[in-house]
Amino acid sequence: MIWFKFVLCLAIILFAGIRLARYGDAIAEKTGLGRIWIGLVLLAAITSMPELVTGVSSAALVGSSDLALGTLLGSCSLNLAILALLDILHHHTPVLSQASSGHIASAGWGILLIAIAGVSILAGVKFSELALGWVGIPSIVILVLYLVGMWRMFRYERSHQPMVQPASRKYEEIPTRTVYLRFALAAAAIIAAGIWLSFIGDGIAETTGWDATFVGSLFLAITTSMPELVVTIAALRLGAIDMAVADILGSNMLNIAIIAPVDLFYTQGAILSSISCNHLITVAAVAVMSLLAIIGLRFRQRRKTFIFVSWYALALIGLYAFGAYALFNSSVGL
Repeated sequence: MIWFKFVLCLAIILFAGIRLARYGDAIAEKTGLGRIWIGLVLLAAITSMPELVTGVSSAALVGSSDLALGTLLGSCSLNLAILALLDILHHHTPVLSQASSGHIASAGWGILLIAIAGVSILAGVKFSELALGWVGIPSIVILVLYLVGMWRMFRYERSHQPMVQPASRKYEEIPTRTVYLRFALAAAAIIAAGIWLSFIGDGIAETTGWDATFVGSLFLAITTSMPELVVTIAALRLGAIDMAVADILGSNMLNIAIIAPVDLFYTQGAILSSISCNHLITVAAVAVMSLLAIIGLRFRQRRKTFIFVSWYALALIGLYAFGAYALFNSSVGL
């Protein structure tokens, strides 16, 4: 029965995700905010709801800091692996060569945020006293830096946003009110199905008996990242490459910022000082994978290295697989 629910959730996310990408693209056109900003904020916030709910429930209800942080960090790693899938699906040219160089800033901010989390995990109990009540100061710093980064990128995007010519408008025939209504309905379906999926994933994970760090970083991360996967592929099919890439990088930034509310619900102390050092494997993988994305955005290749895939896509897949394998070995004590 639980696997039937799992498939049903995926079907809902697939149906709603295609429409979410389409009407998100329409909102970008009608508001003039641009695809990068819509993907970075609006789509990222919607597709990251399962991570938020799973992280908070793992901290507040289960009391497992490793499960909560494993879900957030593992989702970041998987999201960057999704970039490799987008590259494979994007024919002829590397997908990052067609994306705006403005994504370099969001990838850079993502590295900064996860680096702070990594240092806090490495310090462990040494940072445990740096807290307001039971909420760790590093978690608060991450949230503040996330808001600062989003504000700076908003100003940059507004100052560099080109005017959309009437001839290039694709959604002019759809009334603005209809666009907002359909986007809201698709978003509600994505959020509801994604939250349900996270609980289903939690139930399936409990039957395995694996270590909480491994379960959170891989299995729950995979289930909660399904909205990002569906929405980004749908955006790619629409030709909205910037919106797809922005959703991935924006979701990663938000996943790290979610550490603050998760820390608030974890009342046993500062959460970053309470988790296993095994999470540093995922932190290192995410940092290096983000750096690879920056290189792909900065040094634009005209053609793919291996006909159907770019070199950085292979590297992203390899790093994700290596991180998963290393995490599994460390979790089971091999």
